[in-house]
Amino acid sequence: MFLNFLKSLFSLDIGIDLGTANILIYVKGKGIVCSEPSVVATRQDRSPLAFGAEAKMMLGKTPGEIKALRPLKDGVIAYFEETEEMIKYFIRKVHNKHSFVAPRIVISIPYGITMVEKKAVEDATLSAGARKVYLIEEPRAAAIGAGLAVNEPRGCMIVDIGGGTTEVAILSLGGIVIANSIRYAGDKMDQHIAEFIRSEHNLLIGERTSENIKITVGSAAALEEELTMDISGREIVSGLPRNISITSEEIRQALIPPVTNIINVIKITLEKTPPELSSDIAEDGIMLAGGGALLHGLDVKIFQETGLKVRIADDPLTCVVKGTGKVLETLDK
Repeated sequence: MFLNFLKSLFSLDIGIDLGTANILIYVKGKGIVCSEPSVVATRQDRSPLAFGAEAKMMLGKTPGEIKALRPLKDGVIAYFEETEEMIKYFIRKVHNKHSFVAPRIVISIPYGITMVEKKAVEDATLSAGARKVYLIEEPRAAAIGAGLAVNEPRGCMIVDIGGGTTEVAILSLGGIVIANSIRYAGDKMDQHIAEFIRSEHNLLIGERTSENIKITVGSAAALEEELTMDISGREIVSGLPRNISITSEEIRQALIPPVTNIINVIKITLEKTPPELSSDIAEDGIMLAGGGALLHGLDVKIFQETGLKVRIADDPLTCVVKGTGKVLETLDK
């Protein structure tokens, strides 16, 4: 008891957006202090070698005795020990590498995950050194971080497109009225791009190249000026390196399945929304958050399909972690 009290004196409460693609950390009183890829590099005996940006540089380039991986898949923990070590590393990093810390942590989880998956996140965070863990659903955190009036007696709609999941929710009076979560988001977009390049150009490309293509020339709707990009990969037949040029029209074709899935879950959520809240959403529209919100023309495509005005949050990548931070600031109340 006394040890925990001592540790609390040295600890700053933190909020964590534990994303499939990125981990972001908010420190109470300081704001966002860390944003790095959710990647861990381990040795053969599974001891950690590198985390975050340093580990991501190793993806697809490691020798046999080193393994670089994403410990979360589709928004949930796939590798428990690696996730625990990653959280522990970033807790110590924001506390200037002091091991004598035990912060209270607010951590985001996808909506609708199982109790077992929730317990895994809680256990990993406690094992990493937290003295108390508070779980918050990602769509609720994203709505708070995006500045929506979630506590008002009025419906507001958030669509949070992360790396592993897309979360769609209607909120009112501080709670989630209806929500849906699908494991179809940024990572699936990358996969569809890689599959398209393979089938159309007989070229194998890596995960980082797919992501770069999505960011550079990916789009959900026609662009005023279509884009081109040069990429490199391995030719399937010859096995030799080859360079090709691709266009935004091609990548838009590749992204039809994931974009369609995201729009369908938005429509399903709207169809189940109570009429009084529907009228609020018809007036205020939809707020987009998460890295997927930055896909060129996605707001235009959603508007075309739903007829509702669509806004993109000021900084969509940080909405969830900002939401955990706002919760942190009021924990004692």
